[in-house]
Amino acid sequence: MKAGCFIFSVVTKFYQHVLALVFAINEINENQQILPNVTLGFHIYDSYSESKMTYQSCLDLLFKFHTIVPNYICQTKRKVVGIIGGLSSDTSSCMADIFHLYKIPQISYGSFESKVTTESHFPSFYRMVPNEVLQYEGLIQLLLHFRWKWVGLITIDDEAGEHFSRSLEQKLLQNKICLEFAERLDKIMHFGDFLQMVDQIVRHIHIFTEKKANAVIVYGETIAFIWVASIAVATSLFPTDSEHKEKISTGKLWITTAQIDFTLHTVHKGLNIQMFHGALSFAIHSKQILGFQKFLQKIKLANAKGNGFIKHFWEQAFDCYDPNSDQARNIDEACTGDERLEDLSAFYFEMSMTGHSYSIYNAVHALAHSLHAAHTSSLKHRVRREEAKESFQNIYPWKLHSFLQRISFNNSARDEITFNQQGELVAGFDIMNLVTFPNKSYVKVQVGELDAPWKTFMIKKDQIQWNQKFTQVPPLSLCNDPCPPGYRKTKKEGKKFCCYDCAPCSERMISSEMDTENCKGCSKDLFPNEARVQCIPKKLNFLTFEESLGITFAALSLFFSLTTGLVLAIFIKQRDSPIVKANNRNLTYVLLISLLLCFLCSILFIGEPNKSTCVLRQMTFGIIFTVAISSILAKTITVVVVFLASKPGSLFHKWVGQKLAYSIVCFCSSIQVGICIVWLGTSPPFPNLDMETLHGEIIMECHEGSITMFYCVLGYMGLLALLSFTVAFLARKLPDSFNEAKFITFSMLVFCSVWLTFVPTYLSTKGKYMVAVEIFSILSSSAGLLGCIFIPKIYIIIWRTELNTREHLIHKK
Repeated sequence: MKAGCFIFSVVTKFYQHVLALVFAINEINENQQILPNVTLGFHIYDSYSESKMTYQSCLDLLFKFHTIVPNYICQTKRKVVGIIGGLSSDTSSCMADIFHLYKIPQISYGSFESKVTTESHFPSFYRMVPNEVLQYEGLIQLLLHFRWKWVGLITIDDEAGEHFSRSLEQKLLQNKICLEFAERLDKIMHFGDFLQMVDQIVRHIHIFTEKKANAVIVYGETIAFIWVASIAVATSLFPTDSEHKEKISTGKLWITTAQIDFTLHTVHKGLNIQMFHGALSFAIHSKQILGFQKFLQKIKLANAKGNGFIKHFWEQAFDCYDPNSDQARNIDEACTGDERLEDLSAFYFEMSMTGHSYSIYNAVHALAHSLHAAHTSSLKHRVRREEAKESFQNIYPWKLHSFLQRISFNNSARDEITFNQQGELVAGFDIMNLVTFPNKSYVKVQVGELDAPWKTFMIKKDQIQWNQKFTQVPPLSLCNDPCPPGYRKTKKEGKKFCCYDCAPCSERMISSEMDTENCKGCSKDLFPNEARVQCIPKKLNFLTFEESLGITFAALSLFFSLTTGLVLAIFIKQRDSPIVKANNRNLTYVLLISLLLCFLCSILFIGEPNKSTCVLRQMTFGIIFTVAISSILAKTITVVVVFLASKPGSLFHKWVGQKLAYSIVCFCSSIQVGICIVWLGTSPPFPNLDMETLHGEIIMECHEGSITMFYCVLGYMGLLALLSFTVAFLARKLPDSFNEAKFITFSMLVFCSVWLTFVPTYLSTKGKYMVAVEIFSILSSSAGLLGCIFIPKIYIIIWRTELNTREHLIHKK
């Protein structure tokens, strides 16, 4: 009994497809577990890669005796129960148009196109390949994995190529990948017409001379690869001057789909195949079948009996003619008969089973298993042996569908073969790496896989061998050089979104990876380094005792404190001297003590802020300075009151005495104390971390809490200082030997000048320098009061003692 059909295009490498079919048929016929006592046969027809010839071959198979009589089988001994083919989707579609009408099972071993459908109830079309959508996913995952964002696409100019290009381009856009070019190649290559072939090739030579994409996807049948090889040969014939050499780029990363075999034509014998080294290809998952290589090793030209293809194959593959053939020939050398298939380059014939041959092998077994299942099922209803023998004659092709649809078996390589509900093979893809050698041979190494059920993508990039022309591995395939860390991508006007310029990240942003679209900010406690590629911890910013500025202020504070203490000691020692007694020595003591504390309170502003120091800083400073200014105001008012009381009948006589001075000091100071109490009760100062103001630093500061209350304290001090200045200015010319009013006037002028410049300077500085401005203002204003008021008195006490006498005081009066 004969079954099966195989439509075949004569290409040297495709001869393995024929041998895989023969091997599978022989294996089944020798297996007593499948179809015992039944011999399978086969017929092979050529489609000539043309739909008209495909239809002709299908009709020849079904009806031809001498002439085609549709719907009438003239040769009853030839029973067709299944079809295997074709390799291309167009051929498969043409075949399905006819075989679908007769419900004959058709198993395609290379078609991926999803448009080939049949009636839903009895579908007759099956694919020994996975769904093509899975291949789309694999291509996208591969491009994303290696960050190839600028790619090329080469397809055959037919319906399948158009469908693939349209579907893939949509997915590329969704994943932000750009096509630099989408080249459409003619479906037929005219090897017989040299000029026409050259014209075809020249139209596509810019792929190597102008296009910059390193990653190029090649989709279609094997003719697409032959096209690329032919264009590469033509490119190598370009003028060899340096200007053209710079334009030619054959170092590309070729990514081929599962329909393509790496095969060459005789016109490519001068091609340097190293240009394909490192290519990545998707392949139908396959394993090596035990015994297949031994089967191939036995193939000889001498065994040509009954083999209508071997003579043509042998002449093309070995470039020799069959000496026993009487046909016309254009080859000078005769075949010796000692030629071996294993001596051929892998580009012309492979000794290991290819993916398409593996699919053919499994397709034959699938038909055999379904036929065996149908036969077994029919035997259950037969009683007599004669009826059992006739059971095969009653198995019609359409009866096999129910068995094919649920078929599941393990082949000799222990792979499970089963179809899903759409009639597609339940399998994934292998990702192969092409490794070429100088002798024009190659091996395909599996470096990854794409699993069907979960669409899981896996690749071992460390095992991939890349083309040696790439200076960087994995190679880049981008419209322009990638943006280094510290930069971000900016759009180029008028260009595709994959083409961009690089702009540095802004001041407070970083990018730690190549080709980032947006820079990202650091957390508040970190800041970008100089290159803006990483975030580093910010430095703490506060005035410390260890730095020169802090040491200087601390030293000045101690120096002025000691000086003030020395002046106080001198005044206490000279407390009975006229110059000390003349201007209310008790107020002088209060003033000196408050100035001493003013100098010391500046030390509170140095060091790391905490809750207690933040409260003490402003409160202590405000109250002590108020006491000092109040004492000066009291001394000035006392001078005025004494002068006015010296006139006969003056009402101010009763105000003369220390009671008035103490009352002024206590009253004025109590108002400031009240302001501070309100400040503490409402919004007191607190330690704060300012992470935004200074780049690269965290300011440890004492936040005033209530800014209003802070300026109330300063404003009240300013009001007292202004009042003291006014009174002292009016009393500066009163007759008195030791009248302090003129010295107080000058000291208040210095004090007010310091604090008027303090406000704008304080607001314009940040961090520890803001604290330094406040310390400087405290020290300078306190030193101004100390110097202007007490230096003249110390001068008299120490160096002009003759002026510090009662006689001199009376004489002056």
